[in-house]
Amino acid sequence: MKKTALVISLLAVCSLNANANVAKATANLKKSYPATTFNKVNETPIKGIYEVVMGQNVAYTDDKGRYFIFGNLYDMHTQKDITAEADNKTKVYFPNAEQLKNAIKEVKGNGQRKVVVFSDPDCPYCARLEQTLIGLDNVTIYTFLYPLEQLHPTAKSTAINIWCSGNPVKSMKDYMLAKIKPEIKTCKNPIDSNIAFGASFGVQGTPSLIFEDGTLIPGAMSLEAIEQQLQKSHDKVVNNAN
Repeated sequence: MKKTALVISLLAVCSLNANANVAKATANLKKSYPATTFNKVNETPIKGIYEVVMGQNVAYTDDKGRYFIFGNLYDMHTQKDITAEADNKTKVYFPNAEQLKNAIKEVKGNGQRKVVVFSDPDCPYCARLEQTLIGLDNVTIYTFLYPLEQLHPTAKSTAINIWCSGNPVKSMKDYMLAKIKPEIKTCKNPIDSNIAFGASFGVQGTPSLIFEDGTLIPGAMSLEAIEQQLQKSHDKVVNNAN
């Protein structure tokens, strides 16, 4: 009985310490970023690193909230994507054909699988995702140019120039992958509509991806994670149609 009581006491102390650490990190985050809503703050397997859920965005930070890491955290021993298990998936709907006319369309291979990407031309994580998307095949990628002017003041004008170019797919890739600026052009464009459209889904950051089954995932996912979600969503839609 004494041994059992000791184990219970130790577990209680560990739990209290964990809660205290999370509470301290949460307080520091709220103090440093009063305008940001932190839905969840959790400890991770890495000592001193906390998982932070902000709306539909997941990041990792120290207890002071000074440094942020955006991306997926993997446990290579168990081959688990820890970030994918976080509460960062939201169910929305896949845009219809009319709505997709405002997106830059790229067909690769048979194009059977589909994914929507909300992307800011000046977002470094969007550029990283664009590089990752090169590795996909048999997919149609719909990119909604979604400039976040509060972070990147010139992103909206760049998005307009990309859309108004003769070849938006090439212009977008040239800029995001090689920083080749598009020519300055004006035309009727959907950029303002894209901003409102993304907001209707609750998109708060870029990149954000919507898969065929309506799963919305924020962040620059790995190629493996995108491939897995692409196939899972496509199979689900096909099975539901049959």
